[in-house]
Amino acid sequence: MGIDVLVVPGGGPFADMVRDVDERKGLSNDAAHWMAVLAMDQYAYYLSDKAGIELTPLLVKKRGVRILLPYEVLKRQDELPHSWDVTSDTIAAWAALKTASPLIKATDVDGIMLDGRLQETVNASEIKGVETCVDRALPGFLIKHGMDALIVNGLIPGRLENALRGNQVVGTKIIGR
Repeated sequence: MGIDVLVVPGGGPFADMVRDVDERKGLSNDAAHWMAVLAMDQYAYYLSDKAGIELTPLLVKKRGVRILLPYEVLKRQDELPHSWDVTSDTIAAWAALKTASPLIKATDVDGIMLDGRLQETVNASEIKGVETCVDRALPGFLIKHGMDALIVNGLIPGRLENALRGNQVVGTKIIGR
């Protein structure tokens, strides 16, 4: 594709296991946070195995597609709250901030729905505290850092690639500026 893409993985089923342990046994916020970040590393290895994409523990710009191993990076620069409000969404925004990169979240829905309608654009302040397809901390993070984010359905063929190329796509642009 000729562009720089740093994939920040979600935690997938590995993070779900951490949530389950936390709900059943109770974990400290610190333990739950670091276990969930390690779950993101596990999911990164899964994605790399399935897609043949290089893994990296570094926040650097480099041509090509790589999958971030976030644990080492976040342990070195522990700047985010340790809470279930902060998931891979806010971690991806943090990585985008650190690398001066645009933030595109590929998910399994077309974007943010409000009042039963897909929003083409939405101000981050409008969704702060509202249950959507992004974590609860992301809107505040975007506002604090004057960032925008694009939410697209990565399951629709070609949609993510078009978004990465800067083409107009179905999705939601969250305005944080």
